Amino acid sequence: MERFAIVGFGCAGYHGLRAIREAGSSARVDVYSDTGLPPYNPMLTTYYTAGRLPYEGLFPFGSLSEIAREYDAHLFTETRAARVDSKNRAVVTGSGERQEYDKILVAAGASAFVPGSFANLKGAFCMRTVEDAVRLHDAIQEREYQNAVIVGASMVGIKVAELLHKRGCQVTLADMAPHIFALAAYPEVSEMIEARLREMGIAMAFGQAIAGAEEHLDSNGKVRGYTVRLADGSTLETELLVLNIGTRAATGFLDPGEITIDRGILVDERMETSVPGIYAAGDCSQGRNLQSGERQIIGLWANAGTQGRVAGRNMAGVPDETDGNILHNITHFLDMDFIGLGDNRLGGEVHTYQSPDKGFYLQAVVKDKKAVGFNILDNYGVSGILKAHLIRLLRGQPCSFTPEQRGQLLRYRLEEGFIEKLEART
Repeated sequence: MERFAIVGFGCAGYHGLRAIREAGSSARVDVYSDTGLPPYNPMLTTYYTAGRLPYEGLFPFGSLSEIAREYDAHLFTETRAARVDSKNRAVVTGSGERQEYDKILVAAGASAFVPGSFANLKGAFCMRTVEDAVRLHDAIQEREYQNAVIVGASMVGIKVAELLHKRGCQVTLADMAPHIFALAAYPEVSEMIEARLREMGIAMAFGQAIAGAEEHLDSNGKVRGYTVRLADGSTLETELLVLNIGTRAATGFLDPGEITIDRGILVDERMETSVPGIYAAGDCSQGRNLQSGERQIIGLWANAGTQGRVAGRNMAGVPDETDGNILHNITHFLDMDFIGLGDNRLGGEVHTYQSPDKGFYLQAVVKDKKAVGFNILDNYGVSGILKAHLIRLLRGQPCSFTPEQRGQLLRYRLEEGFIEKLEART
């Protein structure tokens, strides 16, 4: 009987396991997870912390026992993989136990990045794991914070800002990037979002690095606040500090002399690494960016699921490929919707649309008569159409909207001339 291992059990690991079984493989599958929790979606952690999602809602695939029973998996929970011996296809645990396999899927995900200048802080919070969410949830239930500094104006950072703002907390968003959502939004759209946030009373400190922070303790040794130092020498005083600076791929248990690693583990279209029989998927892997052709970490839930499925099918002997994905972000916060599609670093002709009630804004960038990116404010309805259109363009498929899609775009009052500019007619 073949023996497979899955190292890490988030979205990619779950879909890898499921795909192995759905492809008809009867191999023994050992799953190694350093937690005792079922797979969960990190983007849901803020909803739990805000009280908008029950704890059970964090786990969309069910309990570990249900998953193990349904997909005949041997789960080794709270078991750290200290090393994956790529050449010999072996997993070595933190306790020193070693097991060899025919194929291994590395789906270890990513962890929150905490710079050295923040590493010694006792009371600062991150927001990545279920444990992080529970810790912040309990803290804001136990204490009424008057102010907070959120370091990192990301999709997660804005959700943390939202939940604290709605509790009456004075929030400051800080980031070394010049604008909010710097990796997804065009500058004009960032400025529109920032103007709305200022109207709500949310402060921002963008465009300079965070030099560090000092923690202040009371007489009982409990954290009562922080002084956050900015690169220009100014400071921010706060009771609550939350770090959402970014993530780093979990690859420390791999030997870069054995397997090719850049920011993440490099994989091909089959999700196989530089070592035959070793696959990688999810936030620890660098798959193909469909738009740039580069191999890049695209840390999105749906992308992790696709990569996991492709890896699992290939492990089971059913050939499958993915040609990659595009950068895209969709988030709802503070009664706003923001959708970013495509690489916002690409330039070109800029076309904009503003609805009469100023509720819906669309910015499209067109290069060589083809759309390369979209930013949308407050309209989920067109996002699916435009994302599918952009992917078709990148795959060299027909570039005209279907009558149904055109009808929907017209219903949102986009003009015919505007729509035609997006269709890449020659």
